[in-house]
Amino acid sequence: MEDIAPHITRQRLLVEGYYQIDVDIDVISSYSASICDALMLKAYGEPVIYSPEGLGKSDNQGFDAFLPLIDSGISLYVWSQSKFFSIVIYTCKSFDDSLAVETTKRFFDADQVATMSF
Repeated sequence: MEDIAPHITRQRLLVEGYYQIDVDIDVISSYSASICDALMLKAYGEPVIYSPEGLGKSDNQGFDAFLPLIDSGISLYVWSQSKFFSIVIYTCKSFDDSLAVETTKRFFDADQVATMSF
């Protein structure tokens, strides 16, 4: 992808994987704090977490969350039935991709992950 704004620092990391733990609203809040601590990111609010609770396809039930960061944000999507997550960390400051991936894998006890930095 062409960088049409090289004067603006942006780092994006997509982490997807299958998790082994039970995930609920409290777990998502804990992950938000954990990843911020690990990457030295600062949130300016609490994570906003939604669950469609029976709306839409049963295969897509789970959680959607967003954590606003001073330097951008983190989006988290969880498919409860498949025990799958998809997380996008988007910041206007640099962070250690490998630390973000390892922190996420360890937190969710993920046995299989795929990542993409862009």
